[in-house]
Amino acid sequence: MNAATDIPSLCRAARAASRELARVSVAQLNSALEQIAQALEANKAEIVAANAKDLATAKSKGLTGAMLQRLELNDKVYQQMVDGVRQIIALPCPLGEILFDRTRPNGLEIQKIRVPIGVIGIIYESRPNVTVDAAALCLKAGNAVVLRGGSEAIHSNLALATALQKGLAAAGLPAASVQLIATTDRDAITTLCQQSDTVDLLIPRGGYGLIKTVTENARMPVIKHFNGICHFYVHPKANFDMAEKIILNAKCQKPGVCNALEALLVDATIAETFLPRIVATLQKNGVEIRGDATVQKLGGAAVKLATEADWGTEYLDLILSVKVVANLTEAVAHMDKYGSHHSDGIITDDDAAAADFFRMMDSAALFWNASTRFNDGFEFGFGAEIGISTDKIHARGPMGLEELTSYKYLVRGNGQVRA
Repeated sequence: MNAATDIPSLCRAARAASRELARVSVAQLNSALEQIAQALEANKAEIVAANAKDLATAKSKGLTGAMLQRLELNDKVYQQMVDGVRQIIALPCPLGEILFDRTRPNGLEIQKIRVPIGVIGIIYESRPNVTVDAAALCLKAGNAVVLRGGSEAIHSNLALATALQKGLAAAGLPAASVQLIATTDRDAITTLCQQSDTVDLLIPRGGYGLIKTVTENARMPVIKHFNGICHFYVHPKANFDMAEKIILNAKCQKPGVCNALEALLVDATIAETFLPRIVATLQKNGVEIRGDATVQKLGGAAVKLATEADWGTEYLDLILSVKVVANLTEAVAHMDKYGSHHSDGIITDDDAAAADFFRMMDSAALFWNASTRFNDGFEFGFGAEIGISTDKIHARGPMGLEELTSYKYLVRGNGQVRA
């Protein structure tokens, strides 16, 4: 593939396909998704063989076990991927929803309705199942999609995209509704970022470097999350048993994801009683603690002294920064300075303190006595998600089908003219 010429061409094809999708009924979109699920089932052997090539290459390059786990399409992951498409079919489609409907004094009827965005470009890393998840969600919302996956999954993504296009063709919809950029050339990302005439929105999913590159080069709107530096503040009126359970889940259940806990703030009034307990419990579960001087004193010799950089680090590992704070106000100030406004929480039995936290802290999702691991489209009842946005405009938090739509106004008259 020649990025400079082929990427503009496939984006134009996706734009043309999006115009056809705009006329398609919800029933036709669902039929196409069912054909895609069937194509994935029918072509499983070829797709798994392609994935084996990617895994072999990744192992030869010394990729970590966590990266290999993300890359592998084993039987369980594959079935979840196919099931995910059918779950999207079952979701209510937001297209055509009337958001505003009124008649003006002059008789004009004005409606605001939900419509597709058009063409969405998605740039992602590692997980080949994102190819299917992203395409299915975009299609359900009536959008064409241009996909650019990571180089480590190139064979898997090509095989998956072929199956997606077979499903679309079987349903009588344009195969160009799903396009995959078939090159590992890094220039492909910047080239895609320049296609503002044909691509309406970019969504990068990956590390800080990828998202920084996209935001600096994109000529169209970008929805992103830079980091998942998630905090909990343990208030003086916290139930310690509950706090321990929540913190362990948020940190240890799946440490390599964006909604995992990265920093713990403990109120000074309970530090002497709660800190030794929680530090010991976390360490028993394999967590390395990096704390301030008070945490070191109360937590024991195994606690490492935190650096300034630690407070703003997304570890994605069994490492946790821990700090003692004077009160809720200081906790919020720390979160605001060092956090990413992704998922932050308070543990307390004090309703007023929780209400203050909800008002003061500005993050995409705030949690009171519940794990940050619930910041997820499926857990929120959206059925699926395209990602979690830390932006404030258009989409924030888990992005489901509604967040993959825009709106337009329909104005009906019977000859009115403006005086």
